[in-house]
Amino acid sequence: MLTFIGLGLFDEKDISVKGLEAVRNADMVFVEFYTSVLMGTTVERLEELYGKDISVLSREDVEQNPEWIEYAKEKNVVFLTGGDTMVSTTHVDLRLRAEDAGIETKLIHGASIASAICGLSGLQNYRFGKSSTIPHPYTSSMGNTIVSETPYDTIKMNRENNMHTIIFLDIDKEKGYMTVNQAMELLLQVEEKRGEGIIDNAIAVGIARAGSPKPNVKAGYVHQLKDHDFGEPLHIVVIPAALHFVEAEALVKLAGAPPEIMSSIED
Repeated sequence: MLTFIGLGLFDEKDISVKGLEAVRNADMVFVEFYTSVLMGTTVERLEELYGKDISVLSREDVEQNPEWIEYAKEKNVVFLTGGDTMVSTTHVDLRLRAEDAGIETKLIHGASIASAICGLSGLQNYRFGKSSTIPHPYTSSMGNTIVSETPYDTIKMNRENNMHTIIFLDIDKEKGYMTVNQAMELLLQVEEKRGEGIIDNAIAVGIARAGSPKPNVKAGYVHQLKDHDFGEPLHIVVIPAALHFVEAEALVKLAGAPPEIMSSIED
């Protein structure tokens, strides 16, 4: 048996009771922290609360050489991830590999950043379109700095369909955790290049440390958020479309948005 368990958003206590019972009954416990990280804890604290030794898997262990899943043919194996399990395509692929190998699989869900965004901002969950990720810029073989335009195109498409956009921010071993501020700068760079007016006057919502005792939630125009101090990671961004009046009121009252955004409510 291979059981996939979502750990929730912030620390070792976010796991569900059902998930905790499954971990304590497991023969082997694995975790990966490259798709998401629990910033409020450590592996040692997870082991102390859960009462199990936990093996940390690298990206290669999960995506390229998941030989460890073979243990699940004879043992009760648990695979832990931040947030909700199966949100990442990588985890879906891993489950399919297990099923192809004749290994029974089970899911135990955890709190998701997608639902946390709605709760913290007041944006309505049925109004979200396709999400995207802003990666750190990289240097091409020609020595040019490349900034991805894919998030800009995703925002454009969603706004044309009056849908909000969740923008995930890059986690890189060498470059670190991308901040809301860096994300706003990169979107503005693409806007300057493209000149399509998608970002210049857009409202954005930045959220830091969702699931922690004191998350930082701030809404405002993109040029304002690039200077706001969001503090420690993890950060995430939402670019809303036209706002329902309840959404606009929530952003003003719950996220400190400028009152003039009330004029941007949808008809």
